[in-house]
Amino acid sequence: MKRRQALLTIGAVVAAPVAKVVADELNAYPHDMALDPAFLPSPVHSGQAWRVLTDPADRTTLAAVFDRLIPSDDLGPSASQAGALEFLDAQLWGPFGKGATQYKTGPKAPGEDALMQKPQFIATPRERYATGIQALNTYAKRAHGALFAALPDATQDQILAGMEDGTIQLSREVNTKAFFELLLMNVRESYFADPMYGGNRDMVGWKMIGFPGARYDYRLYADRTGQALNLTPVSLIPKD
Repeated sequence: MKRRQALLTIGAVVAAPVAKVVADELNAYPHDMALDPAFLPSPVHSGQAWRVLTDPADRTTLAAVFDRLIPSDDLGPSASQAGALEFLDAQLWGPFGKGATQYKTGPKAPGEDALMQKPQFIATPRERYATGIQALNTYAKRAHGALFAALPDATQDQILAGMEDGTIQLSREVNTKAFFELLLMNVRESYFADPMYGGNRDMVGWKMIGFPGARYDYRLYADRTGQALNLTPVSLIPKD
Protein backbone atom coordinates (compact mmCIF):
# COMPACT_ATOMS: atom_id res chain seq x y z
CA MET A 1 0.00 0.00 0.00
CA LYS A 2 1.28 3.39 -0.93
CA ARG A 3 1.82 6.02 1.72
CA ARG A 4 -0.90 8.39 0.42
CA GLN A 5 -3.45 5.54 0.33
CA ALA A 6 -2.54 4.59 3.89
CA LEU A 7 -3.08 8.12 5.10
CA LEU A 8 -6.43 8.33 3.34
CA THR A 9 -7.51 4.99 4.81
CA ILE A 10 -6.55 6.00 8.35
CA GLY A 11 -8.36 9.30 7.88
CA ALA A 12 -11.53 7.53 6.80
CA VAL A 13 -11.43 5.15 9.78
CA VAL A 14 -10.93 8.01 12.25
CA ALA A 15 -13.50 10.28 10.66
CA ALA A 16 -16.36 7.78 10.63
CA PRO A 17 -17.15 7.60 14.37
CA VAL A 18 -16.53 11.33 14.76
CA ALA A 19 -19.08 12.11 12.08
CA LYS A 20 -21.64 9.89 13.82
CA VAL A 21 -21.10 11.61 17.16
CA VAL A 22 -21.48 15.05 15.62
CA ALA A 23 -24.63 13.97 13.81
CA ASP A 24 -26.12 12.63 17.03
CA GLU A 25 -25.36 15.87 18.82
CA LEU A 26 -26.91 17.97 16.07
CA ASN A 27 -30.08 15.88 16.05
CA ALA A 28 -30.42 16.14 19.82
CA TYR A 29 -29.69 19.85 20.40
CA PRO A 30 -32.06 21.63 22.82
CA HIS A 31 -34.73 23.28 20.66
CA ASP A 32 -35.50 25.95 23.24
CA MET A 33 -32.07 27.40 22.47
CA ALA A 34 -32.73 27.79 18.74
CA LEU A 35 -32.06 31.25 17.29
CA ASP A 36 -35.17 33.43 17.35
CA PRO A 37 -35.88 34.68 13.80
CA ALA A 38 -36.84 38.04 15.32
CA PHE A 39 -33.17 38.65 16.11
CA LEU A 40 -31.97 38.02 12.56
CA PRO A 41 -31.32 41.25 10.62
CA SER A 42 -33.70 41.95 7.77
CA PRO A 43 -32.12 43.67 4.74
CA VAL A 44 -33.57 47.07 3.81
CA HIS A 45 -34.34 47.23 0.11
CA SER A 46 -34.10 50.45 -1.86
CA GLY A 47 -37.53 51.68 -2.94
CA GLN A 48 -39.52 49.80 -0.29
CA ALA A 49 -42.50 51.56 1.30
CA TRP A 50 -41.87 54.06 4.09
CA ARG A 51 -43.09 52.73 7.44
CA VAL A 52 -42.36 55.57 9.90
CA LEU A 53 -41.17 58.53 7.82
CA THR A 54 -44.38 58.54 5.79
CA ASP A 55 -44.70 62.35 5.60
CA PRO A 56 -42.74 63.75 2.61
CA ALA A 57 -42.29 67.05 4.45
CA ASP A 58 -40.61 65.28 7.36
CA ARG A 59 -38.29 63.45 4.97
CA THR A 60 -37.40 66.74 3.28
CA THR A 61 -36.52 68.29 6.64
CA LEU A 62 -34.42 65.32 7.73
CA ALA A 63 -32.63 65.16 4.37
CA ALA A 64 -31.70 68.84 4.75
CA VAL A 65 -30.37 68.26 8.27
CA PHE A 66 -28.44 65.12 7.40
CA ASP A 67 -26.94 66.68 4.29
CA ARG A 68 -25.56 69.57 6.32
CA LEU A 69 -24.01 67.11 8.78
CA ILE A 70 -22.57 64.92 5.98
CA PRO A 71 -22.62 66.98 2.76
CA SER A 72 -21.72 65.85 -0.71
CA ASP A 73 -18.13 66.62 -1.67
CA ASP A 74 -15.22 65.17 -3.62
CA LEU A 75 -14.89 62.39 -1.02
CA GLY A 76 -18.37 60.99 -1.56
CA PRO A 77 -22.13 61.56 -1.72
CA SER A 78 -24.21 63.27 0.94
CA ALA A 79 -25.92 61.37 3.74
CA SER A 80 -29.33 61.29 2.04
CA GLN A 81 -27.77 60.23 -1.27
CA ALA A 82 -26.15 57.33 0.59
CA GLY A 83 -29.48 56.15 2.05
CA ALA A 84 -29.65 57.89 5.43
CA LEU A 85 -33.44 58.25 5.35
CA GLU A 86 -33.98 54.60 4.42
CA PHE A 87 -31.65 53.60 7.26
CA LEU A 88 -33.44 55.80 9.78
CA ASP A 89 -36.90 54.65 8.71
CA ALA A 90 -35.89 51.03 9.26
CA GLN A 91 -34.33 51.80 12.63
CA LEU A 92 -37.34 53.78 13.86
CA TRP A 93 -39.64 50.95 12.74
CA GLY A 94 -37.66 48.37 14.69
CA PRO A 95 -36.68 47.85 18.33
CA PHE A 96 -34.53 51.01 18.45
CA GLY A 97 -37.38 53.27 17.37
CA LYS A 98 -39.77 51.60 19.81
CA GLY A 99 -37.34 52.09 22.69
CA ALA A 100 -37.21 48.35 23.36
CA THR A 101 -34.26 48.70 25.75
CA GLN A 102 -35.61 51.76 27.56
CA TYR A 103 -37.42 51.95 30.87
CA LYS A 104 -40.34 54.14 29.82
CA THR A 105 -42.50 54.16 32.92
CA GLY A 106 -42.75 57.34 34.98
CA PRO A 107 -42.75 59.26 37.12
CA LYS A 108 -39.54 61.12 36.38
CA ALA A 109 -38.06 63.06 39.28
CA PRO A 110 -37.12 66.74 38.80
CA GLY A 111 -33.39 67.13 38.22
CA GLU A 112 -32.98 63.47 37.32
CA ASP A 113 -31.15 64.32 34.08
CA ALA A 114 -28.40 66.18 35.95
CA LEU A 115 -28.06 63.31 38.41
CA MET A 116 -27.62 60.77 35.62
CA GLN A 117 -25.09 62.99 33.76
CA LYS A 118 -27.09 62.64 30.52
CA PRO A 119 -30.76 63.00 29.54
CA GLN A 120 -33.05 60.10 30.38
CA PHE A 121 -36.11 59.78 28.15
CA ILE A 122 -39.48 58.16 28.62
CA ALA A 123 -40.29 59.07 25.01
CA THR A 124 -39.07 56.59 22.40
CA PRO A 125 -36.68 57.63 19.59
CA ARG A 126 -39.63 57.45 17.19
CA GLU A 127 -41.57 59.90 19.34
CA ARG A 128 -38.54 62.14 19.79
CA TYR A 129 -38.09 62.42 16.04
CA ALA A 130 -41.75 63.29 15.52
CA THR A 131 -41.73 66.11 18.09
CA GLY A 132 -38.20 67.22 17.18
CA ILE A 133 -38.87 67.66 13.46
CA GLN A 134 -42.03 69.64 14.17
CA ALA A 135 -40.23 71.85 16.69
CA LEU A 136 -37.33 72.46 14.29
CA ASN A 137 -39.63 73.67 11.52
CA THR A 138 -41.67 75.79 13.93
CA TYR A 139 -38.49 77.47 15.19
CA ALA A 140 -37.10 77.98 11.67
CA LYS A 141 -40.32 79.60 10.47
CA ARG A 142 -40.60 81.81 13.55
CA ALA A 143 -36.95 82.91 13.56
CA HIS A 144 -36.21 82.99 9.82
CA GLY A 145 -39.54 82.99 8.02
CA ALA A 146 -39.29 79.60 6.30
CA LEU A 147 -39.17 75.89 6.99
CA PHE A 148 -35.71 74.50 7.74
CA ALA A 149 -35.20 72.86 4.33
CA ALA A 150 -35.97 76.13 2.52
CA LEU A 151 -33.33 78.16 4.39
CA PRO A 152 -29.88 78.96 2.96
CA ASP A 153 -27.08 76.57 3.90
CA ALA A 154 -25.43 79.17 6.13
CA THR A 155 -28.65 79.69 8.11
CA GLN A 156 -29.17 75.95 8.45
CA ASP A 157 -25.62 75.63 9.78
CA GLN A 158 -26.28 78.44 12.24
CA ILE A 159 -29.35 76.68 13.61
CA LEU A 160 -27.60 73.31 13.86
CA ALA A 161 -24.62 74.90 15.61
CA GLY A 162 -26.96 76.52 18.12
CA MET A 163 -28.69 73.20 18.72
CA GLU A 164 -25.33 71.54 19.29
CA ASP A 165 -23.96 74.06 21.79
CA GLY A 166 -27.27 74.64 23.56
CA THR A 167 -27.73 78.31 22.61
CA ILE A 168 -30.92 77.46 20.70
CA GLN A 169 -33.94 75.89 22.35
CA LEU A 170 -36.47 74.68 19.80
CA SER A 171 -39.34 74.32 22.27
CA ARG A 172 -40.13 73.48 25.87
CA GLU A 173 -41.12 69.96 24.87
CA VAL A 174 -37.79 69.15 23.17
CA ASN A 175 -34.37 68.73 24.74
CA THR A 176 -32.73 70.46 21.80
CA LYS A 177 -29.12 69.53 22.49
CA ALA A 178 -30.03 65.87 23.04
CA PHE A 179 -32.10 65.89 19.84
CA PHE A 180 -29.10 67.19 17.90
CA GLU A 181 -26.94 64.43 19.39
CA LEU A 182 -29.54 61.86 18.30
CA LEU A 183 -29.54 63.25 14.75
CA LEU A 184 -25.75 63.23 14.58
CA MET A 185 -25.44 59.72 16.00
CA ASN A 186 -27.98 58.26 13.58
CA VAL A 187 -26.59 59.96 10.47
CA ARG A 188 -23.10 58.70 11.32
CA GLU A 189 -24.49 55.20 11.80
CA SER A 190 -26.28 55.40 8.46
CA TYR A 191 -23.07 56.32 6.63
CA PHE A 192 -20.90 53.58 8.12
CA ALA A 193 -23.26 50.70 8.98
CA ASP A 194 -23.45 47.65 6.74
CA PRO A 195 -25.48 48.47 3.60
CA MET A 196 -27.98 45.76 4.49
CA TYR A 197 -29.48 48.26 6.97
CA GLY A 198 -30.33 50.75 4.23
CA GLY A 199 -27.52 53.31 4.49
CA ASN A 200 -23.92 53.33 3.26
CA ARG A 201 -25.28 52.72 -0.23
CA ASP A 202 -22.74 51.07 -2.51
CA MET A 203 -20.48 50.99 0.58
CA VAL A 204 -19.47 54.61 -0.05
CA GLY A 205 -18.64 55.19 3.63
CA TRP A 206 -16.41 52.13 3.81
CA LYS A 207 -14.67 52.98 0.56
CA MET A 208 -14.00 56.49 1.83
CA ILE A 209 -12.17 55.28 4.95
CA GLY A 210 -10.70 52.11 3.41
CA PHE A 211 -12.69 49.65 5.55
CA PRO A 212 -12.76 46.18 3.92
CA GLY A 213 -16.18 45.31 5.35
CA ALA A 214 -17.65 42.09 6.69
CA ARG A 215 -14.95 39.68 5.58
CA TYR A 216 -14.81 36.22 7.13
CA ASP A 217 -11.10 36.10 7.88
CA TYR A 218 -8.43 38.75 8.36
CA ARG A 219 -5.57 36.47 9.42
CA LEU A 220 -3.71 37.06 6.16
CA TYR A 221 -3.51 40.75 7.02
CA ALA A 222 -2.91 40.57 10.79
CA ASP A 223 0.70 41.72 10.42
CA ARG A 224 -0.18 44.74 8.26
CA THR A 225 -1.33 47.13 10.96
CA GLY A 226 -1.53 50.70 9.70
CA GLN A 227 -1.11 49.70 6.06
CA ALA A 228 -3.61 50.26 3.26
CA LEU A 229 -4.99 46.84 2.37
CA ASN A 230 -6.73 48.04 -0.81
CA LEU A 231 -9.43 45.38 -0.46
CA THR A 232 -12.84 45.73 -2.05
CA PRO A 233 -15.43 46.08 0.77
CA VAL A 234 -17.78 43.16 1.39
CA SER A 235 -21.31 43.58 2.74
CA LEU A 236 -23.48 41.21 4.78
CA ILE A 237 -26.05 41.33 1.96
CA PRO A 238 -26.23 37.82 0.45
CA LYS A 239 -25.11 37.60 -3.16
CA ASP A 240 -27.38 35.95 -5.70
